[in-house]
Amino acid sequence: MKIIDLSKPIQYNRQDPWFMKVKIKHKPHKKAKWLLRLLGLPFRLFPKNFQGWADDSIVKMGVHSTTHIDAPWHYSPTCNGQPAKTIDQIPLDWCFGEGLVIDMVHKPDFEAITIEDIKQFLDKEQLILTPNMIILIKTGRDKFNGTKEFHKVGTGMSKAATEWLIDQGIRVMGIDSWGWDLPLPYMIQKDKETNNPEYFWEAHLVGQDKEYCHMEQLVNLDALPYSGFKVAVFPLKIVGASAAPARVVAMLD
Repeated sequence: MKIIDLSKPIQYNRQDPWFMKVKIKHKPHKKAKWLLRLLGLPFRLFPKNFQGWADDSIVKMGVHSTTHIDAPWHYSPTCNGQPAKTIDQIPLDWCFGEGLVIDMVHKPDFEAITIEDIKQFLDKEQLILTPNMIILIKTGRDKFNGTKEFHKVGTGMSKAATEWLIDQGIRVMGIDSWGWDLPLPYMIQKDKETNNPEYFWEAHLVGQDKEYCHMEQLVNLDALPYSGFKVAVFPLKIVGASAAPARVVAMLD
């Protein structure tokens, strides 16, 4: 079995905007020696060649800052009139299944992915969606990941295309762009220009009525075939959270 990592490294990056910044404090081995001494173990009883232990603290990291999966709670406090699931309430069997890549690299920046785009790709590649697949939308915009432009460029999913995937029995889907919708600054600009309150975050807000989860900031989708692999996307079990970082991997026989 070959395992392909689809998750970005979790580390400080000065190019990230303030709302994505991650800060991790690395503690050297020698500090543990003094902690043990304070806890009552004399130096003379330390194991031979004991260097102490390394430790690390996540000082700052939002649950949406890196490769992550969003829970229905992220989109709205309710889904179809019922309390929306938080990330710890997501059934784990949603998080493992047959994977399928939908290649949308050709889509230009700021042009949403439509139902017709997806159907044309599936027909051309002779691929069939089946319920409970995990769908990965490849846009190629992960090349901007780690740059100041990442959240400002790219394509994204339309409301209709998101609804259509859910109607095919897809509960978990993901994208290698910064977000699931079109870029955030672009949506804000277009909202002001069109004076249309229904435009902003339209794909996310499908989750008000249809239960689903999506992943954002995937990487390495180029390393995958379009089908014939499994995907695991197990989130950290953060009680009450709207999302969680996940180590997303693809497994090929």
